Amino acid sequence: MYRAVAANKRNTVLIMAVFVALVVGIGFVAQALLGDGSGVILGATIIGALVYVVIQYYQAGSQALAMAGAREIQKKDNPRLYRIVENLAITTGLPTPKVYIVDDPAPNAFATGRDPEHAAVAATTGLLELMDDQELEGVMAHEMAHVKNLDIRVSTIVFGLVVVVGFIADFLARMAFFGGLRRNNVGGNPVVLVVGLLAMILAPLLAALIQAAISRQREYLADATGALTTRHPEGLARALHKLGEYGRPLKRQQASMAHLWMADPMQPGVIDRMFQTHPPIPDRIRRLLENQTKF
Repeated sequence: MYRAVAANKRNTVLIMAVFVALVVGIGFVAQALLGDGSGVILGATIIGALVYVVIQYYQAGSQALAMAGAREIQKKDNPRLYRIVENLAITTGLPTPKVYIVDDPAPNAFATGRDPEHAAVAATTGLLELMDDQELEGVMAHEMAHVKNLDIRVSTIVFGLVVVVGFIADFLARMAFFGGLRRNNVGGNPVVLVVGLLAMILAPLLAALIQAAISRQREYLADATGALTTRHPEGLARALHKLGEYGRPLKRQQASMAHLWMADPMQPGVIDRMFQTHPPIPDRIRRLLENQTKF
């Protein structure tokens, strides 16, 4: 478990480095296409990338909560959920995270933030209605495990990276198809069109691969850590079974933050399954039940 936490710290630095390299590379491409020999475009791209990395590190958690439509609650607003999270924080020795509810009938939950001191957990109204107390405790223990294991830091950085890849793809596509370069006398250059096409096709695939690259073992580890916290893995196993049986796409689906949720919030197609960031629910249940005597 400690090795996994250390790996998450290394992954955060690696992901930031990959992001900066990606944006710098695009800066070189843009500079070449625009015929800018002064290096202004490249310099602006590098500075912009560095600023974006810093902003995302501090703000991506808030952005994820906003995109999910989550609203913060206090104990009086939902004593059941708040007390479960509060008790789990005491058990794990963590600061009590901020608690949010997402008004959505799809049962799901997620955790976000850059560290345990700035963490937040969220549950949908559908989850609260579907789960009994032991099952809900199992789900929130899983989310608190992501906080304890520092998964939230890696997930937050990945979330920001996936978002910016989309922006970059859109920018290059506009350059290619809406004549952004023609004023610079490079209109009609087939390279521009090829770059735009590749950006539109490859950027979403790259984003999906980045999400999938955050190992599925992260979910297995959170399941195990959550079961170890509650000491009754059957509660989490039952919760996972219900998520598999009654799960549905969220009303506000965001592919860029799919990896943050307890269960995949999207409705996967054949191709999507190749890039799924979550292990199959039956496998997660099997692992929990096979190892329940060890918790």
